[in-house]
This record gives sequence, structure tokens and C-alpha cells, in this order.
Amino acid sequence: MSLLIDRKFRSARQWSNMELRKFSKNLKGKVVNVSAWKDMDKEGSYYKEYFTSAEEYFITNWKDNAKGFQGNSKNEYFLNLEDDHIPSELLNKFDVVFNHTTLEHVFEIDNAFKNLCLLSKDMVITVVPFLQEQHIDTGFQDYWRFTPQAIKKLYEKNNFELIYINFNDQKKSSIYLFGIGVKNKDKFQWIEKNSDNKLKDVDKIEIGKLHFKNSIFYKFLDKFK
Repeated sequence: MSLLIDRKFRSARQWSNMELRKFSKNLKGKVVNVSAWKDMDKEGSYYKEYFTSAEEYFITNWKDNAKGFQGNSKNEYFLNLEDDHIPSELLNKFDVVFNHTTLEHVFEIDNAFKNLCLLSKDMVITVVPFLQEQHIDTGFQDYWRFTPQAIKKLYEKNNFELIYINFNDQKKSSIYLFGIGVKNKDKFQWIEKNSDNKLKDVDKIEIGKLHFKNSIFYKFLDKFK
């Protein structure tokens, strides 16, 4: 299935799926994929299958006639991330909140990130684009791109601490950021100590240089070095 997706999108998706697999099998409790569509990982599997230790798995979609409508399942909720308030029964309901490449499509980004954090009593995992061509479809627009520093600030603003950040700084590919924020980092030292974690450099990271080094401008400068 992933072969049908343009390479510049596919490689970033494959990378982010590998990032999730590093941690998902060890995460317990109630897990929710927010704005999940059909919960598909675009590699022929479902994200539910990543969280093998979960007590229970849920998804949300933003309206009942959206793509991915699963029927009358007790494990699906309808949730608009732009709302000022989320249903009280969903507050702190989930141990792990996972959200993959939907925040760029939500104009009220502060509300959206706040609501992700309000859903969780423990951990929020986000995958967002830093570099990706604009993509618009029926029913959604495309508003935002994110830096590592922005993700850190969004977690902090909502009383979560960023404990893991990584990105695929590849040529000829979309670039995604993979972040994990938690309420109590002492519980998740095994995540923070992962060798791929770029957290210690988060305030000085500059992504995207591989793309621009291949520009005509840089090739011209290289002739005079």
C-alpha cells in the first residue's frame, strides 16, 4: 500500500512509524489515536497493532460522517480539536494520546494542542511536519509547519515536559518531527535515554539544511570555495 504514496511522503511516514515502534510496545493503559481516520499506518497495518501492551485502544474522528467512520463502536469518539472544551468524560481518560500529522490542518492550534493534553493523564505523542508541500483535500485545509522549539513550547504551555524529540532530516523527503511529552518524566527515563533523542540540543536545532545545500545557489558558491 505504501508504494502508492509519493516517495517524499512515504519515506517520512516510514520513518515516523519506526520511531513509534521504538516505544509503543512498552506503553500500557488506555491508548487513543486522535483524529485517526481509519487508524491505518499507510504501510498495510494499523496503529492499534503497535500498542501491544495497551489495556484498551480507542480512536477519535472529528465528525460522524468523516472518513474513517467506524460505526457504532464504543471505542470511537467524535472530537473536534478546535473546540474550546472537550467532553468532561474524556478529561484525563487516556494514559497515552497519539496524534499523527493532523495538527497542521487545525487552524486553532493552541486549542488543539491543549485538548490533546487534556485527554491524557500521562503522555502525549505527536508527529508533525516541519517541511512538507501544502496538501489540501475536500473537508480540510493546511495551515501550519512546526519547529522543534515550537513543539517544546506547546508541551510546556500545557504542563507537559518534552522528554524525546527526533526528526528525519532527509534530502528529497518531507521532514517530520516526532515528540513525546509527559507529566512525570521519572516514569519514562527509558524513553529519555534513547540514543536517538535530540532533546539536549532542542533549543539550538536547525533542520532542513540538507535540502537547501543542494540548491543552485549553494552549488554556485561551492565553485568558489
